[in-house]
Amino acid sequence: MKKTFFCIDSHACGNPVRVVAGGGPLLPHLPAAERRALFVRDHDWIRTALMFEPRGHDVMSGAIFYPPYRDDCDVAVVFIEVSGCLPMCGAGTIGLSTVLIEEGLVTPRTPGTLSLETPAGRVDVTYRMEGDRVAEVRLFNVPSYLHAADVAVDVPGVGRLAVDIAYGGNFYAVVEPQENWPGLDIGSAAIVALSQKLRTALADVIDPVNPEDDRIRGVHHAIWCDNAPKGDADGRGAVFYGEKAIDRSPGGTGTSARMAQLHGKGRLAVGGRYRNESLIGTTFDGRVESEAAIGAFTGIRPSLGAWARIIGHNTIFVDDRDPLFKGFQIG
Repeated sequence: MKKTFFCIDSHACGNPVRVVAGGGPLLPHLPAAERRALFVRDHDWIRTALMFEPRGHDVMSGAIFYPPYRDDCDVAVVFIEVSGCLPMCGAGTIGLSTVLIEEGLVTPRTPGTLSLETPAGRVDVTYRMEGDRVAEVRLFNVPSYLHAADVAVDVPGVGRLAVDIAYGGNFYAVVEPQENWPGLDIGSAAIVALSQKLRTALADVIDPVNPEDDRIRGVHHAIWCDNAPKGDADGRGAVFYGEKAIDRSPGGTGTSARMAQLHGKGRLAVGGRYRNESLIGTTFDGRVESEAAIGAFTGIRPSLGAWARIIGHNTIFVDDRDPLFKGFQIG
């Protein structure tokens, strides 16, 4: 077997996004959530081959796009990440949208707006052009909500933490500075190690399930929140995902979950903004567009303003004569 994938590489405020424009597997014309399930069942080696070393690295994000199943969407997407096939990825959506528009791969029915069918639901993106380049986008994410507040969890080597469980397209443990966690200045390596311990400990405490899709469940991500060091953002956050990845961007679903947490605790009103800074200093301009119902929960409809840049065209070969054709990670 020898497969060729034509990829357009980009980054969204620092986080790499690899868009598969050619070579992706043919999937039946089904809703995006069902396509995702089939991809995971039959084609997950493509994700690991393109995201893991030696063709990728521990912080890769990616997307494969398809014709939409929904009549109200321009394109459907399956997100491929080092952490799996996520229901939704904010940085991935920002990078994908920029690639689709700048490269002329999709012509939206409504100029200036791109509607994506994601496994988590419909996501709209507005974009502003400067010449033939996308200058910025605003992602209108899926409804997000605070699932559980002040969940106590004992983390080995750390002690007891109080975390909030919020949904922004993925479930997050939202952690703010407290007695046993001083803040983000502990360094990214320490955050990764702490996140791994926290996720394992939380699995014994809580198992959140999306009230509208029971295939979306469990806390697999964390966002560690702190004050912004320069004061020109409302806060700073480090999003943990996969086994050892820290998002280089502020995190799209992570920032959405953070705003849902703040709103659920009465600290961010409808119409309020939350400018979230990443560890590398890039920012997402978050806004609470409206309240939204998610099953029995009352949450928000968040939006995020950001930018992405295309950084190259990449033809990737995957040959099963290579003993590492499925990719690898170092523990």
